[in-house]
Amino acid sequence: MSASLSDTFPFGQSVVWEPDPGVVARSNLRRFMDRHRIATYDDLLTRATADIGWFWTAALEDLGIAFYTPYERIVDLSRGPAFPTWCVGGEMNIVHNLLDKWQATPVRDRDALRWEGEDGTRRTLTYAALHAEVGRCANALRRLGLGRGDAVGLYMPMTPELCIAFLAVIKIGGIVLPLFSGYGPAAIATRLNDAGAKALVTADGFTRRGKAVAMKPTADEALAACPSVRHVLVHRHAGLDTPMQDGRDHWWHDLVPGQPPEADTARTGAEDVLMIIYTSGTTGRPKGAVHTHCGFPVKGAQDMFHSMDLKPGECMYWMTDMGWMMGPWLVFGTLCIGATMVFYDGAPDYPGPDRVWQLCAAHGVT
Repeated sequence: MSASLSDTFPFGQSVVWEPDPGVVARSNLRRFMDRHRIATYDDLLTRATADIGWFWTAALEDLGIAFYTPYERIVDLSRGPAFPTWCVGGEMNIVHNLLDKWQATPVRDRDALRWEGEDGTRRTLTYAALHAEVGRCANALRRLGLGRGDAVGLYMPMTPELCIAFLAVIKIGGIVLPLFSGYGPAAIATRLNDAGAKALVTADGFTRRGKAVAMKPTADEALAACPSVRHVLVHRHAGLDTPMQDGRDHWWHDLVPGQPPEADTARTGAEDVLMIIYTSGTTGRPKGAVHTHCGFPVKGAQDMFHSMDLKPGECMYWMTDMGWMMGPWLVFGTLCIGATMVFYDGAPDYPGPDRVWQLCAAHGVT
């Protein structure tokens, strides 16, 4: 195995580590290969490349992806390989696969999200608790007149409320627009206007290296150039004095907690848009990448399950912001598998360089 892998590496690199055979034998990928009577990884790669329809049909089954209406065809490539249509005719909402379907199973009592703030404050939400909070937030968004096809920006620190709002927007059939928490007004306004966003969820601020950083004034400056935004939902996180605009701004604690925990999940199409997230701009102006219910979320879960061997009940942490694709990837992948995610809201080297290792040890990151 080493020789064949080494042949594919650039610059003459060689394999320096391979997992114990027992680990390989117990892996999700080995189980998948055995089910389909595939002997080697090279054989799997060859078959998956030659027949992507077979591979993704098998992957959806392996991940337990549920549809309201089954798809008629796994992929339509009639417009060319650059423009595929996935799960033609299928109806599904990824939130059903992340939360709803677990509520009648023992997974509902498993930790879905473990959160830690920079000051050491911790909070845990089980699958049942997260489902309820997402339902409350979904009902709050609907109360504001938001629904299917509406774009909602998220400009927040890495808090449980960010995860809740992210999933609630998708649950109602909306389009979520994650924004990097360090953006300035111009970057926020550009992205909100590109999507024609009708609402923004933000926070008063956050803490970095022990100092409070305000977010709402930055959001307000951006919103002055965003005529399509009618509502702003504000989470009080840092305890900062926060300007509020009558008729537009709503406190999270006034609107969300009093809502009922049960909310209908919109029956969206597999190819319906659920998220627009921007590229980094490394190769030019940042571009809004459009993602669908049965696209990026499923690929994120497949990455974790097959490539990283994350198993149900295990715990994953990725040092990220929700405005980077790895934030949504972390949410989609862990919840689809029935695993646990860790959110950390703080500097990775504060108060010391071992903060991330302490975080991993404290939360049982596997």
